[in-house]
Amino acid sequence: LARAFAQAEITPHVEAWDAAAALPASLFDSLSELGFMGMLVPEAYGGLDLDVPSYLVVVEELARADAASALAVSIQNGPVASTLLEHGTESQRDAWLPGLASGECIGAFALSEEGAGSDPAGVATTATRDGDEWVLNGTKKWVTNGARAGLLLVFARTGERGELGCFLVPGGHAGLEVDGRTTTMGLRASETVGLRLNDVRLPGDSLVGRAGGGLGVALDALTVGRAGIAAQAVGIAAASLEHAVRYSREREQFGRPLADFGAIQAKLAEMGARTAAARAAVREVGARLQRVRSGEGDDGVGEDSLVARVAGAKLVASETAMFASDEAVQIFGGYGYMRDYPVEKLMRDAKGTEIYEGTSEIMRFVIAREIMRAADG
Repeated sequence: LARAFAQAEITPHVEAWDAAAALPASLFDSLSELGFMGMLVPEAYGGLDLDVPSYLVVVEELARADAASALAVSIQNGPVASTLLEHGTESQRDAWLPGLASGECIGAFALSEEGAGSDPAGVATTATRDGDEWVLNGTKKWVTNGARAGLLLVFARTGERGELGCFLVPGGHAGLEVDGRTTTMGLRASETVGLRLNDVRLPGDSLVGRAGGGLGVALDALTVGRAGIAAQAVGIAAASLEHAVRYSREREQFGRPLADFGAIQAKLAEMGARTAAARAAVREVGARLQRVRSGEGDDGVGEDSLVARVAGAKLVASETAMFASDEAVQIFGGYGYMRDYPVEKLMRDAKGTEIYEGTSEIMRFVIAREIMRAADG
């Protein structure tokens, strides 16, 4: 279903959306009608209640057509809905999950700041207690879906010791301002904005979890979020291979199709092998995330810990996307460097997967940290 929808409803418009730097509201309507905005939400709240591996397959197929569309879906289902499911109270879930599942409410995740990208502990936005209310002040950067969001998960410091809290902020709330659209290299159709919070007053029950537990909430959200980005990267790699194969069979040089040349075959083989390996890594972490979601737990340690495996899947998949899209551009030659052909966009989009939700360098740090923790006993 996801593949058919992407081919019919997304692929024909990708070039126009990229040029306009915007996703149309009609796309979100269609995604909502299919249930794709609430894939991980239980049926009791109106969601599809898919397992995690199925969710990741949908993200991959959407990304094969357009990474910006897949990113919007991934943020909605991963860091936003999953955080409410795992850490929210019953009243919070009742209030927000039905709207998220139906697509009536678009979710956004506001963690990063100018001085706090890969390091959540660097957040400077504050949340001060004032009677029964919380008052938030600060700025956020690179918030996907930020301007259209009906619900934002905003992270802020809640005490002198620097603990983080996660807060539910309704879109359009008094004191919340969109601070301009960010122009990006790739994923241009994705709505990435800055936010300002000026004395944003929230009721006490807007806090997700405990006041000092926001870092754990953020790290859990990043774990499921990274799995979604890994699936997105696999979609980009698969699309790169698909375009490269088609072009190499059609394009002739010296009286022969490019696909007849050994140098091109070697490129296609490496692209195919790396894409298959990345997909396998994503499937594996999807299955493990599902076991945790089902209450079975996960007792892996070191390089086999869930955190390390998710980081590894994102690392392998994002670098595969960059490799495959680069090779696709090379196979297209001069045409690959032109905006008239699809592979240059794939290359721009691929670069983003090596950066957001934790850079490749941070992924290597996370993996090494888990290995050393296991070695220390």
